[in-house]
Amino acid sequence: MGIKPSYIKTLGTDLLARQREYFSGSFDENKQQLGKSAVIGSKRVRNRVAGYITRKINTKKRS
Repeated sequence: MGIKPSYIKTLGTDLLARQREYFSGSFDENKQQLGKSAVIGSKRVRNRVAGYITRKINTKKRS
C-alpha cells in the first residue's frame, strides 16, 4: 500500500473537520462529494483523498 503523502492527509483531515456530515463510508459517494465541495484539479489526487476519507470514516465505525 505505502505511505500516504502529507498533502493527502492534510486535505482529507481538513475536509472531514469542516464537512463531516457530507461524507460517508462509501468511496463512490465521497468521490462525488469531493467534486462538489473541493476544487481538486487532478483525478488521481481526488480519488486518493476520497479513499483516505473513506478509510478514516470506516475505521472510526469499527472502533
